[in-house]
Amino acid sequence: MPENNPATIDGQNNPEPGSAAAGAPGQDDRNQRYWFHILAQGTPAARNLHAAKLVEKAFHQGDRVCIICDTMQHAEELDDLLWNFSPDAFIPHSIVPDSATTCTDPVGILLCPPVAEDWDTVIILSATLPADADRFQRLALVAHNDPNVLNQARSHFKQLRALGIEPRVHDQRKR
Repeated sequence: MPENNPATIDGQNNPEPGSAAAGAPGQDDRNQRYWFHILAQGTPAARNLHAAKLVEKAFHQGDRVCIICDTMQHAEELDDLLWNFSPDAFIPHSIVPDSATTCTDPVGILLCPPVAEDWDTVIILSATLPADADRFQRLALVAHNDPNVLNQARSHFKQLRALGIEPRVHDQRKR
């Protein structure tokens, strides 16, 4: 991860969640706020770590950040990872099991659809793309190099296109 450029996480000159370059209005800029990260690694652990790095970056830039996942087991894995992935990291967060639970921390691990007004950056690790995905300020989808996860990512990509969004793709497999 290039430490000298806070606007990237992938070594390219592309704005990421939480970056000032990511939040400008307009259709062209709107598409710059949606990213697909396809990892070269084929493990869920690599996907979780990449998501944690995105969370840390956006959090340190002042964003309220949520990660959407599908199971309590996955939420608990992310919870442990956010506390332990970096000795210097301190990311206040909590697990939000349902829509009736309010997250008072700056970072939430959601097992329910996010409310667009509550979050600056949304990171998708779930099988389902939120129905109102076009309403988020910034959205990042992270897929690891696994056929099932890649098919899910393709489905999410098609859904975003149907909403008029052309997300930027960061395919690390091409390196």
